[in-house]
Amino acid sequence: MTMPIRLPRPGVRRIAVLGAGSWGTTFSKVLADGGSDVALWARRPELAREITQSKRNSDYLPGINLPRNLWSSSRLPDVLDGAEFVFISVPSQSLRANLAIVSELIPSTAIVVSLMKGVEKGSGLRMSEVITQELGIDPDRIAVASGPNLALEIAREQPTAAVVSSRSLETASAVAVAATNPYFRSYVNTDVIGTEFGGVLKNLIAVAIGIVDGVGYGENTKASIITRGLAEMTEFAVAYGARAETLAGLAGLGDLIATCESPLSRNNTAGRLLGQGYTFSDVVEQMNQTAEGLSSVAPVLALAEAKGVSMPIVRQVAEVLAGTMNPRDIAPHLTTDSDEPQGE
Repeated sequence: MTMPIRLPRPGVRRIAVLGAGSWGTTFSKVLADGGSDVALWARRPELAREITQSKRNSDYLPGINLPRNLWSSSRLPDVLDGAEFVFISVPSQSLRANLAIVSELIPSTAIVVSLMKGVEKGSGLRMSEVITQELGIDPDRIAVASGPNLALEIAREQPTAAVVSSRSLETASAVAVAATNPYFRSYVNTDVIGTEFGGVLKNLIAVAIGIVDGVGYGENTKASIITRGLAEMTEFAVAYGARAETLAGLAGLGDLIATCESPLSRNNTAGRLLGQGYTFSDVVEQMNQTAEGLSSVAPVLALAEAKGVSMPIVRQVAEVLAGTMNPRDIAPHLTTDSDEPQGE
């Protein structure tokens, strides 16, 4: 059955969101609750029908009612037609393939926003760099959004904040206005590198926290890893041109705390399974959704090596993933590179 195309209300922002997983659907709700007309692309027609007709996404957001001004289709031309903003929320490793499909459909003046927190394997590129490369558009038309954004909490309208970053402050501000409502506030900056790497790197630290949680270590261990993890994140991001203060903000410390401390975090859950003795392949099989931290470990370590940045926590996570380190042995090694005393 073909669903009718929804016509936007006169004078109302027309927004397309690509990806109807938990985060894509949640951010669509954020945008719709901010007053925009939102079209959400779902790969599966039956999911698109449920979102449009029942205002539910029972696969990813059970129990959440979606706004009336949010609809969905599995047809990309319908979703992208006339969009002023295109938000992208697909698994990071499939971004390039998805962009190849939609590149001719995205309106020439639309602002493109990445909601993803990953690094592309092979190239080591951030998501905004993949978008620039694949779509061939001015970076001033590209923005990224990040922060302490656990999807289910936001879908339940629990108050939180995020940061929107673009090389163009005007672009970042336009996106932030669209992505603000009574329970969700967006701040802005122009440090795209720091904002993106904050979202990527905190996933890796969250996997480490999950591992030690699964093993049964306590709060001291976790606090040490979070604190030293933030130092690793900052050193890495600054080496690639980020501002240190960005990593101390919502995209760094804020996201790190939320992702490390919540059982809603996919990366924390993946780490906990590893800590309980499951293999990497077992974890992937058990996870219903993508844990971006698992696929970002190798490219991040390669990028760190290229800049001579030491990342002992991330390196030990890689060893657990590879099966070359017992999860119980991870904590003593995570917080130091050397047996020699070090300054903090």
